[in-house]
Amino acid sequence: MQRFIIAAATAASLFSTPVLAQEAHAWEIEDEFGNVTFALENAIVGAGLVVDHVSHTGEMLERTRADVGSDKVIFSQADIYSFCSATVSRAVMEANPANVQYCPYTIFVYETPERPGVITVGFRDYPAGEMDQVEELLGGIVAEALMLED
Repeated sequence: MQRFIIAAATAASLFSTPVLAQEAHAWEIEDEFGNVTFALENAIVGAGLVVDHVSHTGEMLERTRADVGSDKVIFSQADIYSFCSATVSRAVMEANPANVQYCPYTIFVYETPERPGVITVGFRDYPAGEMDQVEELLGGIVAEALMLED
């Protein structure tokens, strides 16, 4: 039995394709990082959602830069906001329970040393179909935060 499982796993790996990096939906705005993150938090809360976690990715990468043997500063600042929507999550997971893999939803915000004052805000691209609802939700939040017109 164990040989069968190993053979099946080996065969599956031979026929699988690698997952490639997905493109992201991203917008740029000239402003201060703190202003943009404040507006983003307000837009998330204004949509009736709760920020579950803010990952200070830029701080972590800077704090560990020397420890991993790098001298490159990637971000001036970078945060990732995690949250979920009971309504949208239920809809996409009722359509396909495997959509649980995408929850919580995230929006990233970053500034690079090469482009001070230019803040990038965005979110990952989700598979077409029922996950379009998630992209609409996230796009609306970003539009609200950046005061974009529909």
